[in-house]
Amino acid sequence: MNDLGDVQLRAWALRFMTLLAADPGDQLAWLGEQAVETGSVVEEVLLLCRSWEGLVERGAGERATLGDARAIGRRLGDVADAPHTGLWAHALATEPVWGDVRSLARQFLRTELGDWRQPLPP
Repeated sequence: MNDLGDVQLRAWALRFMTLLAADPGDQLAWLGEQAVETGSVVEEVLLLCRSWEGLVERGAGERATLGDARAIGRRLGDVADAPHTGLWAHALATEPVWGDVRSLARQFLRTELGDWRQPLPP
């Protein structure tokens, strides 16, 4: 992958990780009326975690973040094969896995950016 591709992939990963790290109320406000399926979010996060490994290998991310990215992937991998019907907004409030992911995403951002509090993506 070229440098520009890595820059764009890194930006996407950090925006998504910022959303995962946000407080539940902020996540729900960001979602608004969007009908985002939980299964789609799980697939995107698993892709993010796999992509991050490649970015780190190419020097576009902090090596110390790999453990957090892998832990997020493992945690969601535990539930990835379960049927994910329904909206992510509902899952955020009812599935404990999202609290675990939130904590791991915050640690990831602290390591990568120095603080987990980042502006939510547009």
